[in-house]
Amino acid sequence: MKKIVILTGAGISAESGLGTFRDEGGLWAKHRIEDVATPEAFARDPALVHRFYNTRRAQAVQAQPNAAHLALARLEAGFDGDVLIITQNVDDLHDRAGSRNVVQMHGALTGALCQVCGFRWKAPMEMRPSDTCPACKKQTTRPDIVWFGEVPYGMSVIDPALASADIFASIGTSGQVYPAAAYAQHARRMGARTVELNLEPSANARDFDQRFLGPASEIVPRWVDDLLTA
Repeated sequence: MKKIVILTGAGISAESGLGTFRDEGGLWAKHRIEDVATPEAFARDPALVHRFYNTRRAQAVQAQPNAAHLALARLEAGFDGDVLIITQNVDDLHDRAGSRNVVQMHGALTGALCQVCGFRWKAPMEMRPSDTCPACKKQTTRPDIVWFGEVPYGMSVIDPALASADIFASIGTSGQVYPAAAYAQHARRMGARTVELNLEPSANARDFDQRFLGPASEIVPRWVDDLLTA
C-alpha cells in the first residue's frame, strides 16, 4: 500500500464551527446558491456575493482545526507512502493542521482572483466591487472560489491520483456535488479500496467497500491509528 487519496467535504469542518449547505439557520440557509455561488450571480450583484464571502472568510479565520484535521496531518507525516488530500472545502484548516499535500479543488477564501487577467493574490479580509487588480488595475476582482458551473482546480493532479490510489477515503461529504461525487466510483474501478467516514451514509454510499459512521473528530483519528499500526 503506497498511496492514500482522501476527499474531504463540509462535514470535516462542521465540528470547527463552519456551517454546511444543510445547516438550518446557517449562512447558506439565508442565501440561494443561485444568488451567491455562480458566475451569473456575481455579474448580477457583485456586492452581495462579496458580502457573503466576506462573512465566510471571517468565520474561517476564527475556526480552528479539529481532531479530524490533525489526524490527517499525522497520517501524512507517519505513513510510509503518499497521502493526498483533495478538499471541497474553501477554508484553510487542513493547512493549519499541518497537512502539506492538499488540493483545494473549489478554491480558497484566502485567495483573490482577477476575472479579466487571471492574476491571483492574497485576499483581504473584506473584498469590495471597487477593489482593483494589483496586476491590471481593473475593478474586476472576485473571490478565488470555484462556483457552480466552473471547472474545479487541480484536475491534472486529481485524475492520476485517483487512478493510482490503493485506498480512497471520503470524509464528511454528501456525495451530491460533482465531479467529486464520482471519485469513489472511479477510484474503485481502478482498483482502490474505498472507505466512507461520515455522520450518515452519503448519496453515493454504494461506491464504498467499507463505512465508518459518526462525528469526524472521533472516527477519523481511530481510522488513522488503524492505518498507521497496520
